Amino acid sequence: MHVGRGVDAERSVIAIENVRTTINQIAQATLWRVVGHHTLDETLSDTDRINLAIREILDVTAADWGVQVTPVELKDIQLPDTMKNAIARQVDAEREKRAKIINSEGESPAAGILGDASDSMTAHPLALQLRDLQSLVEIGVVKNTTVVFAAPS
Repeated sequence: MHVGRGVDAERSVIAIENVRTTINQIAQATLWRVVGHHTLDETLSDTDRINLAIREILDVTAADWGVQVTPVELKDIQLPDTMKNAIARQVDAEREKRAKIINSEGESPAAGILGDASDSMTAHPLALQLRDLQSLVEIGVVKNTTVVFAAPS
């Protein structure tokens, strides 16, 4: 963040002892205050609006000291490893959520089709026996398989 330039040297010297240090401290405090009201996504994606908010606050404060703040810009946002891990977990959770929604959207039609098949088999008892035999054929494809089932008497 660029500190600024003196507009009224006399006011800035009288108002504060070290202009550069004081403006830097105010800028850092303002940065944390403004960024603290935004999510990480907003901070990373909406930097122009955040820069403007920081600039407005600094302009008011610095003007009292005879200093004009030059362009304010968030740059090179570095995240601690714990924050990176938290973001990765959030992305994984979102991916899982979408997968579950997609799977559940497929379950409803499948349940309806199985219900229709069940109704059809209930109406035709031999259909259930034929389905049982079909299952045995599918199981019998695997060698070394022993299947025991109850047959109607």
